[in-house]
Amino acid sequence: MSEQTREKQKDRSLESFPFYRFRGTHRQIGQQFGEACSELIQKHRVYARNRLNSKYQVSTKRLQEAVLQYRPFVQKYAPGFDDEVLGIAEGAGITLEEAYLLQLRAEINHYCKSNTECTTFAILAEATSNGVPLIGQNCDLPAFYSELGVVVEYVPDEGPACLMLTPAGQVSYIGINNLGMGTFANFLTCDGWKPGFPRYMLSRLALTKRNVEEAVDLVRHVERASSRNLIMLDKNGGAADLENTPTRDAIIQPENGLLAHSNHYTAESLLAEERLHGVELENSRVRLNRMQELLKENHGKLNAQLMQEILRDRGSYPHCLCQIQGDEKVQSPGDKGADIITFASVIAEPSEGSLWVAIGPPNQFEYKRYSFSEG
Repeated sequence: MSEQTREKQKDRSLESFPFYRFRGTHRQIGQQFGEACSELIQKHRVYARNRLNSKYQVSTKRLQEAVLQYRPFVQKYAPGFDDEVLGIAEGAGITLEEAYLLQLRAEINHYCKSNTECTTFAILAEATSNGVPLIGQNCDLPAFYSELGVVVEYVPDEGPACLMLTPAGQVSYIGINNLGMGTFANFLTCDGWKPGFPRYMLSRLALTKRNVEEAVDLVRHVERASSRNLIMLDKNGGAADLENTPTRDAIIQPENGLLAHSNHYTAESLLAEERLHGVELENSRVRLNRMQELLKENHGKLNAQLMQEILRDRGSYPHCLCQIQGDEKVQSPGDKGADIITFASVIAEPSEGSLWVAIGPPNQFEYKRYSFSEG
């Protein structure tokens, strides 16, 4: 380790996201989540509603009607998730409609300004230094999500356990299961959004399966509400990136054991669906090119420790893999404030049952390792 690297480590915070383990029926898991994180969930509810009101005024009745349009699709495709949302409402002392709003941030805000959100990667064993495949991302969201993030181990009575980073009160975001599968995700912008199965829940839905092939088949048969990019990897060497709209999809396969994605469509068959434009499209393209460049340069040397340094990269400023406060104002002068940052950075080793997570921009925070409680 160089002296310069040691000095940088001294400057990084050791603060980390809190960890919780919930076990039982899905209803019980939701109740435990709601009770354990009630203060954070209440804060999440307030932030979500305030952000909505900052864009446009919407009555409580209209909002309740809007969020409940999505519930029948959750009940149809993943009734256990609906039970968890109900349990969260009970445990945290909020209404069912408020609990569903936390699952539907993007759908409810879809006609507001899009934001740059997330750079993902997947690395097969052949491209690593130690034969351990990797998957993960930098998560770019409003800065307040650093206050709301939790790492949760879900252990349902039926089905695989999951280890996920998620905002408090949200039943799904990004993570791994105990069968060696990992699923991470990016925002994509297209037309045709409608009531359907919520985009955030697609990650955990995929993690009900044991491999990428099964997960892709499942997601393809769900009536989706919105666009989402899912990047997936399993311990058997399977990996794929699934770009989708509410009604269409395309699979991108690894090249030389590497996959990367940002926030625009790259599959030829879906290019016409793209609705990102201007500086936001430029930002997404620069981040994708930078991630691909760094992965290719380090092919055969990649591991969890080296990925920590790659995810700290700011070499493509102002359109950086690691986004700090102030970057958004430089990217798009005239916008209100500088509010989007890398609120979390996650590296997973699904075959090892490990998540490495940094709270906030990883150039300012150290990673902490989380793992399943049971082997």
